[in-house]
Amino acid sequence: MTTTPVAPAFLERIGVSRFIPSSKFSSVIVTFVLLVVMFGVGASRYRNFASGQVILNLFVDNAFLIVLAVGMTFVILTGGIDLSVGSVVALSTMIAASLARDGWPPMVIIAIVLVAGSTIGLLSGLVIHYFQIQPFIVTLAAMFLARGLCYVISLNSISITDPFFTAMANTRIPIADRMSITPSVIIALVVVAIGFLVLHYTRTGRTVYAIGGGEHSAMLMGLPVSRTKVLVYVISGFCSAVAGVLFTFYTLSGYSLTAVGMELDAIAAVVIGGTLLTGGYGFVLGSLLGVLLLGIIQTIISFEGTLSSWWTKIVIGGLLLVFIVLQRVLTARRK
Repeated sequence: MTTTPVAPAFLERIGVSRFIPSSKFSSVIVTFVLLVVMFGVGASRYRNFASGQVILNLFVDNAFLIVLAVGMTFVILTGGIDLSVGSVVALSTMIAASLARDGWPPMVIIAIVLVAGSTIGLLSGLVIHYFQIQPFIVTLAAMFLARGLCYVISLNSISITDPFFTAMANTRIPIADRMSITPSVIIALVVVAIGFLVLHYTRTGRTVYAIGGGEHSAMLMGLPVSRTKVLVYVISGFCSAVAGVLFTFYTLSGYSLTAVGMELDAIAAVVIGGTLLTGGYGFVLGSLLGVLLLGIIQTIISFEGTLSSWWTKIVIGGLLLVFIVLQRVLTARRK
């Protein structure tokens, strides 16, 4: 016996769901349309809002969040969650800043940071899979572990004066007249491209989607479920470490309280970008749109000038609720 979910049935009765397309790309299309509409509102309301540099600044100011969202997309596609990513970003900045202060070579510092982030992801993935513990609990523990390690390194902020890091922070790559981006944007877009290729053109990507669609079915199909479930958390940890490196380029410092709540921003961007929290459906490019949408909201509030920065959180919370309801409706219609 099957039952119709209450919320989608209610929306059907009031006629709302008729206006929601049932295409495979519906939620991504909605995100893109909302992004264009909000940009149009900002352009019509504020002078210079539609300038090319304002658009490029969406990438410059959110490069680290874009990378973080790519890793989170892999995890959520399997039906999991990773609450440790913000703390891993903070730990990455603390490791980089402390080693740079001690005179370590920049490439060695970055390699150590990437290994540390990947190791935390590996440990989380192994515990989740082999001990059958909920990802929420395991990654919550990893979050406290990473944040605690930050305080072990230092209780105070550590400035970075290494020439390589300062050069990466100050370098601008010209795109057109009076328009430029930073090296971090290039790195973030490369990560997005790699994530897209892995998810859509490799066996690993197909397995990620299959696990989200039904882990037991994926096992019956002979797919490497165990390896892939662990791998997605390694990818998330690696992306968190990369995001941490990009954040050190952005701030030229390491601080224990860095990135508090950033994991929620990453989750919000992924969900708003159209990835189902239950797994099995979503796109890396949708997550990119989600990050840009959050950036547009922050930019509008910044241009307004009279609004508190907390309005960003309020608007994001409202959008997140709307997109979760939208996902519920789309899922019910596909069934």
